[in-house]
Amino acid sequence: MIIALLDVKKSLFLLCCFCLFSSGLLAQIVVDPKEENDTTQIMQAIPLAFSQVPYFTFGQGLGIMSPDSLFLMNIRFRMQNRVGFTFADDESTQIEARVRRLRLRFDGFVYTPRLSYVIQLSFSRGDMDWDNSKFPNVIRDAMIFYRVSPKLILGMGQTKLPGNRQRVNSSGDLQFVDRSIVNATLNVDRDFGIQATYSDRLFKNFYFGLRGAISSGEGRNIVATDGGLSYTGRVELLPFGRFERFGDYFEGDLMRERTPKVSIGISTSKNFNTLRTGGQIGALLYEPTDMSTYMTDWLLKYQGFAFASEFLYRTSPMPLTFDQEGNVRYVYTGLGQNYQASYIFFNNVEIAVRYTNLAPGTDINVLTPTIEHFTLGVTKYLKGHRVKIQSDLTYENRTFTAEAARPSRNNWQLRFQVELGI
Repeated sequence: MIIALLDVKKSLFLLCCFCLFSSGLLAQIVVDPKEENDTTQIMQAIPLAFSQVPYFTFGQGLGIMSPDSLFLMNIRFRMQNRVGFTFADDESTQIEARVRRLRLRFDGFVYTPRLSYVIQLSFSRGDMDWDNSKFPNVIRDAMIFYRVSPKLILGMGQTKLPGNRQRVNSSGDLQFVDRSIVNATLNVDRDFGIQATYSDRLFKNFYFGLRGAISSGEGRNIVATDGGLSYTGRVELLPFGRFERFGDYFEGDLMRERTPKVSIGISTSKNFNTLRTGGQIGALLYEPTDMSTYMTDWLLKYQGFAFASEFLYRTSPMPLTFDQEGNVRYVYTGLGQNYQASYIFFNNVEIAVRYTNLAPGTDINVLTPTIEHFTLGVTKYLKGHRVKIQSDLTYENRTFTAEAARPSRNNWQLRFQVELGI
């Protein structure tokens, strides 16, 4: 009798498996929120039965693992659809209506979880940097990583440099419609080269992280570079322990940290003989020059409240470059400051405020104004940062120096954005 029942149960189980696999349904993997949000850890935790079919984890994408567990590919996409209105003094209203970002990402490992890869492609005009590169610059990330030990990871390829926190944060993990103008002007962005990451615990709950990169200094998808390379380094300190689910690298306290968590970051980048106005980004200069960028950022999260600040400062021994007709293109030197605070309510509606100040250096202040932004943002998180509705309102004040002899100008900007991804 018992054997018969076991046979019936076994038959029912096999029948259910057959129906599930033959119908092409995706297996839903539930991840323990206490576990680190690391792709490799999640893949290793997949039940063996699911390794032969596609599976889906929201926020981690759609994955395929080979039956011998020697190959994994995780697929994700996301899009940001945006409408914006700029109301300028004595000018007609400008309307922005576009797909701001459209990304496709692949990541996983080959032969061993210690050898992993990340590929990210972009398809919108702004993402491809069409205006500066003059060609469809599709490849954003193409990295190969090797985990030497749980504390040390080496990488080679093209990806973000270890610069300021807001730039390293994914554009899909922002609490405003977009990053600040300080980040857009002074960040060190993506580059091709080698990188290393080392993290450890000093004592008790005090952790630190070290990141370094040696790269071309010319930005995305170049063919060759001269002898002037870029050297970037970053130190991070977490005196009260690690954030829940890597919460120090997405904006807003969506995890509602149960104890106060703080992260302090310090970065520096030296770019020698670069040909672009922002080092790795921007228009081409008329002649190469050197630049140094210094960055520090501070982050606090606790029970739904988050506060973040950044300071970026850039110098150059020769910020102004000229062509034969006397036209000028310059490296943006000066100081940028960004402060933002937020609180997320239990209905997953977040209110955030931001103040940004971008002040040019004395070499270029007759060419570009000091800019202040005062921004109020509202976000409704439907599924964390993967599915959300956002809107923000910004008051902009542009002030030229007396030597520039240009009038100040005030603008209002209203933006609305829907983000959807897996």
